[in-house]
Amino acid sequence: MKVLAGVLLFLLLLLQGQLWFGQGSLPDLWRLKRAVEAQQEENRGLEERNTALKAEVRDLKSGLEAIEERARTELGMIRDGETFYQVTDGVTPEEPLPHETPSDE
Repeated sequence: MKVLAGVLLFLLLLLQGQLWFGQGSLPDLWRLKRAVEAQQEENRGLEERNTALKAEVRDLKSGLEAIEERARTELGMIRDGETFYQVTDGVTPEEPLPHETPSDE
């Protein structure tokens, strides 16, 4: 009976060792769960980005308005006959611009 109890105790310790320290142990499982959650979060962000890019491509393919809007914002395009006004925040520079310097005439 003592031998059987010793064998069972040994098997219990062996299984506990595998559970806590072996391959596929609980710490490994917890680490993998955290890695999966992080990857899923990254995937959600990338899916949102892909959706936005698909919408932008669809807009660019659908007509000239999206292309014109992009050219205006990114390249500063102005149509013929339009006047460009640049609005500043009202702060004046400390030093005069080179073309505003008083000349010695």
